[in-house]
Amino acid sequence: MGIDDIVNKGKELFEENKEKVEEFLKSDQVEEVSDKILDGAAGLAKKVVPGDHHGTVDDVRDNVDKAVGNE
Repeated sequence: MGIDDIVNKGKELFEENKEKVEEFLKSDQVEEVSDKILDGAAGLAKKVVPGDHHGTVDDVRDNVDKAVGNE
């Protein structure tokens, strides 16, 4: 089994389970985990960027958060 076969099998599995995957990505569980990860990443970024850029860090964090989870 070559890499193309593995990729194609992955695509097939995704298509077969697309609704379940999308439902999971919009779940409370994913929202909770993603919030923790995004908060940590934003906190780290704020430690290395000047204070006048913290608002931008928050904006980026919020935009990414809208794309993941259910809130």
